[in-house]
Amino acid sequence: MTAYVPSTAPVPTGEVIVERGSTARDLGPKLNRSAGDVIRFLLLQGEMVTATQSLTDDMIELFAAEIGAEVRLVDPGEEREAELMAKFFDEEDEEENEEDLRPRPPVVTVMGHVDHGKTLLLDRIRSANVVAGEAGGITQHIGAYQVDWEGHKITFIDTPGHEAFTAMRARGAEVTDIVVLVVAADDGVMPQTIEAINHAKAADVPIIVAVNKIDREQADPNRVLQQLSEHGLVPEAWGGDTIAVEVSALQSLGIEDLLEQIVLVAEVEELVASPVGRAQGVVIEAELEIGRGPVASVIVERGTLRVGDPIVAGAAWGKVKAMVDEHGRQIKEAPPSTPCQVLGFSEPPDAGDEFRVAPALAQARTIGEARAHRYRVAGHVPAASTALGGAKLEDLFEQIQRGETATLNLILKADVRGSLEAVTESLKKLERDDVKLSFVHRGVGGITESDVELAQASNATIIGFNVRPDRRSREMAQKADVEIRTYEIIYKLLEDLEAAMLGMLAPVFEEVVTGEAEVRQVFRVPRIGAIAGCYVREGVITRGSKVRFLREGVIIWKGAITSLRRFKDDAREVQAGFECGIGLSDYQDLKDGDIIETFDEREIPRS
Repeated sequence: MTAYVPSTAPVPTGEVIVERGSTARDLGPKLNRSAGDVIRFLLLQGEMVTATQSLTDDMIELFAAEIGAEVRLVDPGEEREAELMAKFFDEEDEEENEEDLRPRPPVVTVMGHVDHGKTLLLDRIRSANVVAGEAGGITQHIGAYQVDWEGHKITFIDTPGHEAFTAMRARGAEVTDIVVLVVAADDGVMPQTIEAINHAKAADVPIIVAVNKIDREQADPNRVLQQLSEHGLVPEAWGGDTIAVEVSALQSLGIEDLLEQIVLVAEVEELVASPVGRAQGVVIEAELEIGRGPVASVIVERGTLRVGDPIVAGAAWGKVKAMVDEHGRQIKEAPPSTPCQVLGFSEPPDAGDEFRVAPALAQARTIGEARAHRYRVAGHVPAASTALGGAKLEDLFEQIQRGETATLNLILKADVRGSLEAVTESLKKLERDDVKLSFVHRGVGGITESDVELAQASNATIIGFNVRPDRRSREMAQKADVEIRTYEIIYKLLEDLEAAMLGMLAPVFEEVVTGEAEVRQVFRVPRIGAIAGCYVREGVITRGSKVRFLREGVIIWKGAITSLRRFKDDAREVQAGFECGIGLSDYQDLKDGDIIETFDEREIPRS
């Protein structure tokens, strides 16, 4: 076999964009080489490829490293889209001139625990600012609305909670300027309150606390402030920098004070944008309405959106046929921070998509169709699932080797509060000068979709101690490339983290869930004990399988299936969609709604 002789042609300077799945015929010319050069080199590495065969990412990077070229791998169609964006959107036109900048209204998201009064508070703020003559009109739900308080406009995003807020952040939509955290004065800080605090901190936006329900007999605002201080929100009255306002949405008390504080924070933040030029912004939500077609609720971030503008958002494109505000009134234009409904898209865009006004309709269509093609080729995963992914333990050693201070963002979930504190304290002891641990969120209970969304938005690894993710959370984590590591022995958790710091992580044994059954009814059989009447929801339940018993995502027992029956007959396995009776070794505390999860273990080779 002849040796590979490098070409004397010059190596391209700068970063070369190469599509994943490129062939030797595609790759060679981009790097000033022939397809034959690529094939010969790979042949010497033990890889036999043809000129028209798709190359793996490793093959492309290996050849680039051999000739000293720098490449950036992109999804098929991404380069074409980037070329179109550069062609149609002149960078000079996109830059905001300082003389054009004007103060803009703040965009506020209201968050907090369920039943703490978020919706009623928003209703009170809205109704207090409806101008005369409109009170009897139909108010449109557009996902956001704007109020005018003493000459100051404020835009509120009316979301179902921190899930939507964080999903939008994961898509790169940094649309919120201020978070108002609603905490009930009688209930105090609750699990969802803590989640909301951590989501707001991850977004790095100012937090104003609204202590609600102060009119109730059991109200204790000081206890609420004490609890908030324990989570890093120290009130100004106690020497901290968190603004806290006492309100009663039911009695309409303190609403004016809250609005005043929002305006003051907005002034400190010096929020500005240029109303000049083609509009850009974010899609809050979108749907297909009968009689109206695709309707998108948007917030303009810069420029001014006008009726007749050609527009593109994700794969959706079109011409703005009409714009409607939250009161159902048609408007002709929308300056920065203005929320409105837009009619005229070819299809509903995804929530969190950036929208832009194109120079012409044909160009908006070209970009939209290029994106649609890319989504189809890549097997469209919504942007929320591909934006950031999560941090990996394997990355720690690489950061340390580069001489950087490595920061590992963690989301820690445990079965009980005692375990949570013990694991937290043990992990903190592992910190070194070159390795910092940041706890984005800590909580008790199973690993949920909300945890995966937060991990994705904050580039964090999820650590579970005696808890498990449910099926939907597992699937979401896989799509979003978020790492979930679960442990039942604390020293194994600590060993893994120490090994990651040394670049010596042990092989990962992935627990592959083979079946999932829900307990529907429990039968007590003399001399046998409890038998779980189950419905198999997913996979196959096999007699003798390893099994874990979950109650609300928390592992409460592990063992094996000792008996499996279909009606009166013994069964070796039962498929999804069928009912069965399951007997478990040494476990009798069965309850309706519990989950029986069977699994196998397999080693995952490290890349």
